[in-house]
Amino acid sequence: MKVAYFDCHSGISGDMILGALLDAGVKIDTLRKELASLGLKGYELKSKRVKRGLFGGTKLDVVLSPKAHIHSRSFTDIEKLLKRSKLSKAVIEDATEIFLRIGKAEAKVHRTKIDKVHFHEVGAVDSIVDIVGGVIGMRELDVDRVSSSPLNTGEGTVQCEHGVLPVPAPATLELLKGIPCYSSGIPYELTTPTGAAMIGFWAETFESLPLMKIKKSGYGAGNHVINEHANLLRIVLGEAEGKGRASITLVEANIDDMNPEFYDLVMDSLFNAGALDVYLTSIMMKKNRPGVKVSVLAPSAMKKAISEILLKETTTFGVRFSEMDRVVLDRQHMEVNTPYGKVSVKVGSMDGKVVRVSPEYESCKKMAQKSKIPLKTVYDKAMYLAESKLKGGF
Repeated sequence: MKVAYFDCHSGISGDMILGALLDAGVKIDTLRKELASLGLKGYELKSKRVKRGLFGGTKLDVVLSPKAHIHSRSFTDIEKLLKRSKLSKAVIEDATEIFLRIGKAEAKVHRTKIDKVHFHEVGAVDSIVDIVGGVIGMRELDVDRVSSSPLNTGEGTVQCEHGVLPVPAPATLELLKGIPCYSSGIPYELTTPTGAAMIGFWAETFESLPLMKIKKSGYGAGNHVINEHANLLRIVLGEAEGKGRASITLVEANIDDMNPEFYDLVMDSLFNAGALDVYLTSIMMKKNRPGVKVSVLAPSAMKKAISEILLKETTTFGVRFSEMDRVVLDRQHMEVNTPYGKVSVKVGSMDGKVVRVSPEYESCKKMAQKSKIPLKTVYDKAMYLAESKLKGGF
């Protein structure tokens, strides 16, 4: 599994992303060719090797011609621009989603609707090129999973179309919701709305460098030359142990004072929120009180949502977390035609080889009730037919 990790110790912006992608091997000619289909005029892509502190990186600039017409655009304008282009469907969808994120953030901070929002900085040619070019570059890398470090936002103030704003700017702050971030005290805008929207769209987790075999890295330079600080965005490319490996979070709480009837609804809420598994364990707590340990396995990005459910819907006063890795089989589904009706079957594979076949319980139950026969009869018949079908090629 190909993995990309963004090290955002100096924040993240659209031009830094493009610089890092070029430094990691994406060809600038590929970007130029793909971006040409947007039909934007009056700009040129230029890259150069620069130093930030004692370290080198690639600086990507969108150089505008003196006659270039810069104007604001609505989200609808940008959406039409993308749909009219000859870019791939995947690039159009990804870029549209990133612009939608920014549009929603702008609408919220300006207390208006998204169709009333007019992008200024983000509607300009250079920002459109940053976002669409970044999507093209990431598609060129063909990574399976993206993760990121927490984001260094910077601090102080920034001058923009709306005047002087605090760092992070209001729209940036809105885009950072749910993302771990901090300021190391550097008095510059290090994380921009464009950077926050792009990494928020791509990254599945925000964590330390994940387990991976490192293959290459790239460094994208920011605009500011900061004393004693390398203003660079680093992208690390590598391979994880397999497609079935992923990081998950275990969220737990010990409870000894809740009506046991409540657990059913709590479990429903947790599964609806995206929990992978929920289980209850009987434990003995202080003062010899019998209690229940609630354990929830969930994607790391769901940690906050899962915690809120446990804190709001149970009597616990706190929850705890454990980060862990898991390995799962690649899963596919197939249907088999039994004498009792169609039954869904789950197929688990490892390295392309089938290692597990399991008829779905609910599907078997439905057929058993319909035909008024034992569940085991339906299950065994579905298993036999599935294994026979697999021998002939799935």
